[in-house]
Amino acid sequence: MKKKKVIVGSRDSKLAVIQSRLVMEQIEKHHPELELELLTMKTTGDKILDKTLDKIGGKGLFVKELDRALRARQIDISVHSLKDMPMEVPEDLPLLAFPKRENAADVLVLPEGVSCLDKSKPLGSSSPRRNVQLRKLYPDMGQKSVRGNVQTRLRKLDSGEYSGLVLAYAGLKRLDLEGRVSRVFSPDEMIPAAGQGTMVVQGRAGEDYSYLDCVDDPEARAEAGAERAFVSYLEGGCSAPIGAFAEIQNQEIRIRGLYFNEKTGELRTGNIAGPKDQGEELAVRLAKQLKGESEA
Repeated sequence: MKKKKVIVGSRDSKLAVIQSRLVMEQIEKHHPELELELLTMKTTGDKILDKTLDKIGGKGLFVKELDRALRARQIDISVHSLKDMPMEVPEDLPLLAFPKRENAADVLVLPEGVSCLDKSKPLGSSSPRRNVQLRKLYPDMGQKSVRGNVQTRLRKLDSGEYSGLVLAYAGLKRLDLEGRVSRVFSPDEMIPAAGQGTMVVQGRAGEDYSYLDCVDDPEARAEAGAERAFVSYLEGGCSAPIGAFAEIQNQEIRIRGLYFNEKTGELRTGNIAGPKDQGEELAVRLAKQLKGESEA
C-alpha cells in the first residue's frame, strides 16, 4: 500500500531545516504510514539583510512565501520559529501544533578565543527588545545592528566587527553550537521575545491534521498563547521593544513582561502569576498594568 505523502515547508536556513527535521522525525516515529518530504525556500526576510526588519515590513517577511505555498497546496504544513510569526495569523492558515519548547533564554556570545568583552567594539543585536535591555546591563557599551543567519552573525563576530553578540540559546543548541555561549541571561536580566525557543506548525483550515497530535505540547501551547496575548495587547510589531516570557510550573503560569514607552523612553517590567488555564487573561492584565491602564 502506498504511503500518504506529507510535504513539509521550511525556510532554507540551516537552523530552519534542523527545526523542520525535528518535527518530521517525531511525526515519522508515531506515524510510519506517512511519507514525509521537505521543501525549502528562501523568504524575503532571508534575502534583505542590509536593513532592520522594522524598515522592510516586519516579521511577515519570514512567512509569506511559505503561506503562499500552503495556499497553493505545494506544501501540506510549514514549520516556523514562533518568534518569527506575525501576531495576526490568517484564519485560513491556523497554527496547529506547538512542539516541546527549548530553553527560551538570550545568551552572550564572545569572539572565538576571547574571554571578556572589548569595550572599544559594539555589542551586536538587531532586536529593539534586546537593545533596550542591553543598555541597562552594559551601560558603557555601544551597540550595532547585526542581521543574517546564526553562522553569518558568528562570522562577523569572529572577524572582529563586534565585541559580542546576543543570540537565542535555542538556536545555538539546535545548531550544536552551545559551546559558543559565554553567558546565559536569566529572564529577570533579559526578558525573551514572545515565542522564543518555541517552534510552531502551520497548515490549512478544515483539513485533518490529527497526525500532529504527537507533536503538540500543551505547556508550550499555553505559554505561547500567554506571551502572544501580552504582545498583541500592546500592539507590538518587531519595531517595538516588547518582551514576554511565560513559564508553567505545576498548575501555575508565571508571566514576565517588558514594555518600552517610545514616547517617554521609560522601560517597564513586571510579572504576574495564576492558574495555568488563565494565561492569556493574566497576560493582558499584566500588559494593562505596564501600560499604566490599570492598578497593579
